[in-house]
Amino acid sequence: MGDGETTPVIGIIGGSGVYDIEGLEDTRWERVESPFGEPSDALFFGRLGDVQLVFLPRHGRGHPLGPSDINFRANIDCMKRAGVTEILSLSAVGSFRDDLPPGTFVLVDQFIDRTFARQKSFFGRGLVAHVSMAHPTCGRLGDALETAARAGDIPVVRGGTYLAMEGPQFSSRAESELYRSWNCDVIGMTNMPEAKLAREAELCYATVAMVTDFDCWHPDHDHVEVSAIIEVLLSNADKARDLVRRTAPVLAGRRGPCGQGCHHALDNALITAPDARDPDLLRRLDAVAGRLLKA
Repeated sequence: MGDGETTPVIGIIGGSGVYDIEGLEDTRWERVESPFGEPSDALFFGRLGDVQLVFLPRHGRGHPLGPSDINFRANIDCMKRAGVTEILSLSAVGSFRDDLPPGTFVLVDQFIDRTFARQKSFFGRGLVAHVSMAHPTCGRLGDALETAARAGDIPVVRGGTYLAMEGPQFSSRAESELYRSWNCDVIGMTNMPEAKLAREAELCYATVAMVTDFDCWHPDHDHVEVSAIIEVLLSNADKARDLVRRTAPVLAGRRGPCGQGCHHALDNALITAPDARDPDLLRRLDAVAGRLLKA
């Protein structure tokens, strides 16, 4: 399953309503257990034509979890156990650029991780691994998302750097100006360590950063009313569902492992010698790294 040879199964991580897609059939909620603890919620399975989809509300239904409360390891592990081979991550962000106004979708291709209170790896003492994060998102998924967004007249920008902050508070003005000086494009609280863990689990991963407002650097930021932001959020949710509906059939056409190497990210990553590996950690990694550990 982890080598990408099986029929693609598309995982979507996002808000609670993303799975409310017209035409979705054979739906069911199913709780998947993880040795890494409790995931955000049960998984929602469905079929769109011949495409199998698996949805996970990142903050749980009703949004009971803040960004630092999310068990990112359990979320990614559960997706892998459910057979997911590629993940589309949908998340609300603030913008650092005048030309990325509310309502724009940014197909992020780089991250700066400023989070500090989260478990960021499946590996550790007893089995050390170092995966490359030079290109943290899958360009093949990005191609499909860009094509689908343009076909649906969704304002989309290809490429951008996502600054991941810990939260739950928003940035100070000084922080916002600092991140702009780093040439960051958007800011959010949820895509790290999600992207790192997806790479360790050998899953293709793409981020759709949905701009809701400008970060506090913007002179008009303080004048934005909550009602206006909610209006953008609702509009973005409608566009996100349309984007998923258009993208899934394209991704289902993949044959063989991802040509960008996502499904073989661990090939040269495991450092610990086989006779020095912790048996308990090996058992926990049966889904994430089973392709190599069972070989």
